[in-house]
Amino acid sequence: MYQFFVSPGQIHKDDKSVMIYGPDVNHIKNVLRMRAGEELSVSNGVDGREYRCGIQRIEEDRVVCELRFVKEDRVELPCRVHLFQALPKGDKMELIVQKAVELGVYRIQPIASKRCIVKLDDKKAMSKVSRWQGIAEAAAKQSRRAIIPEVASVSDFSQGVKAAQKMEVKLIPYELAQDTAKTAELLQGIAPGQDIAVFIGPEGGFEPSEITLALESGVEPITLGRRILRTETAGLTVLSWMIYLLEITGKRR
Repeated sequence: MYQFFVSPGQIHKDDKSVMIYGPDVNHIKNVLRMRAGEELSVSNGVDGREYRCGIQRIEEDRVVCELRFVKEDRVELPCRVHLFQALPKGDKMELIVQKAVELGVYRIQPIASKRCIVKLDDKKAMSKVSRWQGIAEAAAKQSRRAIIPEVASVSDFSQGVKAAQKMEVKLIPYELAQDTAKTAELLQGIAPGQDIAVFIGPEGGFEPSEITLALESGVEPITLGRRILRTETAGLTVLSWMIYLLEITGKRR
């Protein structure tokens, strides 16, 4: 079933109607070639619910739907994972954004760390972020997310560390961290409702001065195992752990 995102004001519970506007109208009409009577789902990105609808009619500038029922099952992770991802080479960031959204990330903060090969001026950074946000939206639709995770503007490492200060859990995978017991303790201590910051370095890793800043700011080093993971793999590994710990083992509530 196809999923679309609408604003809360487009869902009218009083008369059980849902209106879809904008680019999705063309997508429904000319790309998906959907017709009256077919079913789709919408989310408003706020309440975490999925609204199942049937298409009543497709007009020039809107799709008019009938609200059939509301699916209450929550699809979002019970904690909010903020991925502070250092800018990787090439188009790896597109893959990271897509897969992180599929795995349940709440927000992605691109970081320009000292060892990043990619250097973006303000204009290029805005263009990249806009593209990454589009990828996040497409991935959210495909994976039936209840929200569209935000891809924030690019910031430097110190700004990222400062932004993470208010979060309950702050983690940084580090190749010199070898205490698996400590890593397990930190992960198992994560509770529903918490905000979790995860810092992922670029291809060459974070510089020692950045690691020092992070540790002094309360960010906890963790190990991802005995192998060195690529930057595009590390964050997805942590998100996969979150799914296991918070959904599979029953810590959702």
